[in-house]
Amino acid sequence: MSTDVLSVCLPGETRARLDALAVATGRPVTFHVREAVMEYLESLEYAHTLRAEAEVIRRGETRTRTLNAVKADLNLD
Repeated sequence: MSTDVLSVCLPGETRARLDALAVATGRPVTFHVREAVMEYLESLEYAHTLRAEAEVIRRGETRTRTLNAVKADLNLD
């Protein structure tokens, strides 16, 4: 896996917390920053996808079904 360098400015308190975590876990600060970004990025991407899909529905650009129709199809009445 190739990596690129990204410089990030953090508040002093956040850096201190990262430093303390690195000491406590024996892992470098960069490991924890990378893990945090990757996990949060997945959440952001998912939220963006949901918002985009909701906009398509709001604009009437996709076909939707009522809950009652879905229940009927699944014999959940």
